Amino acid sequence: MKLKVIIHEAEESGYWAEVPALPGCVSQGETFEELLNNLDEAISGCLTVDLVSVTMDRNDRVIEISV
Repeated sequence: MKLKVIIHEAEESGYWAEVPALPGCVSQGETFEELLNNLDEAISGCLTVDLVSVTMDRNDRVIEISV
């Protein structure tokens, strides 16, 4: 999967980034490398679905796909 990320220089220091395809998915880092590592975690977290809070009927099913 490829996602476009907008990287900003933080006013105080370091960087912060947002993922437009995943509203609310943002991260920050003091260095560019730290930002990239943090973004990986943030994107993984944003794509994780908590199935406990999802209401499903008996004919519904959960599958995983790669994009």
